[in-house]
Amino acid sequence: MVLGKNRQVVLISRPDGIPQAENFSIVESMILVPSVGQVVVQNEWLSVEPAMRGWVSAVANYSEPVALGSVMRSYAAGRIVASQHPDWPVGTAVTGMFGWQEFALVDSTQIQRRIDEVELPLSTALGVLGTNGITAHYGLLQVGQPKPGETVVVSTAAGAVGSCVGQIANLHGCRTVGIAGGEAKRRLCLERFGFDAAVDYKAADFSEHLAEACSGGVDVYFDNTAGPITDAVMAHLNIGARIVVCGTASVPSWSPPPLGPRAERDILVKRARMQGFVIFDHLDYYEQARADLAEWVRGGHLAYAEDVLDGIEAAPDAIAGLYRGENLGKRLIRLSEKA
Repeated sequence: MVLGKNRQVVLISRPDGIPQAENFSIVESMILVPSVGQVVVQNEWLSVEPAMRGWVSAVANYSEPVALGSVMRSYAAGRIVASQHPDWPVGTAVTGMFGWQEFALVDSTQIQRRIDEVELPLSTALGVLGTNGITAHYGLLQVGQPKPGETVVVSTAAGAVGSCVGQIANLHGCRTVGIAGGEAKRRLCLERFGFDAAVDYKAADFSEHLAEACSGGVDVYFDNTAGPITDAVMAHLNIGARIVVCGTASVPSWSPPPLGPRAERDILVKRARMQGFVIFDHLDYYEQARADLAEWVRGGHLAYAEDVLDGIEAAPDAIAGLYRGENLGKRLIRLSEKA
């Protein structure tokens, strides 16, 4: 038996670098009735992540590549509309790796969690209370280990992860410097997210402004970009600095490895530590981080911005748009008019 029609975004070709709209296709399928232990989720929000570039690459990184012809991997948030599991009744708001599709037939084990923050918008489960916020929380506090009075520099500071990093650093008594692309994003860092200073990496005088903003040196650098931005920050490290490697958004392809300045000398001379992390390795940390994040949002101490695209038709080009720098805040795809 079927419950109706479903639209899905499937991967039809491997991208050369950043995924483009032509690498995806929207197909129609049927929504099957769930078997015992399964539920059907009507997705209301789909997430768009910079990490999706790696998920569709032919070269496996920390996860297996999305298979050609399959639904694009994605976090989603929605409500259960059909259930064959007593613990997951119809109407329950849930989130999980449900994919870019309007409806998802999943085993109950694929549900990441029940969304209990009913006083907050459902979309926050994919951003500030989701993987983005948790990544910021873990990466800064566990890897970066900031101390009050230290200077924390964040690249892609107006993005979903970077904006949280800056605010969490402020909450822990640090001075914060944001790096973002364009004047609008620079202003967003200052006016919405409360960075103490913000610089535009696209500006001709970026190096001079960065040096001014970091005149006392950099104690923690939360790196979402790699490339020339990181090269510029490394010159300002303090002794004992920590570099948190969260992303490499500025480098379209790592094959062959890009040429450029090397970090070894700066790390040696400044006795710095450089560490990468993948948040999926730390699932036992999620509950602790989410409790903090929700408390800070409710208390008005953690602001967030959402960049909303409407309709599943917007999905194929959504990742490329991230790398074109179109978004102001967390990029989401809204599927429901009620969302």
